[in-house]
Amino acid sequence: MSRTSIPVDATTKERLDDLKRDDETWDEFLHRVTTTEEPIEAGAWSDEEADRAKESIRNARENWG
Repeated sequence: MSRTSIPVDATTKERLDDLKRDDETWDEFLHRVTTTEEPIEAGAWSDEEADRAKESIRNARENWG
């Protein structure tokens, strides 16, 4: 895997430091902030949507194999 350096000024680095989580690498951080996919957040679905999803999972499990 190749590595690349990206020069940024001190102000930009401070702003990035504030956004980066303690438990992630810089590569993981940059991937997270540049992804176009919306993360699934708890409580993001309405009760009706959650019930439909649960029902779909139940049906899939019952029909497996």
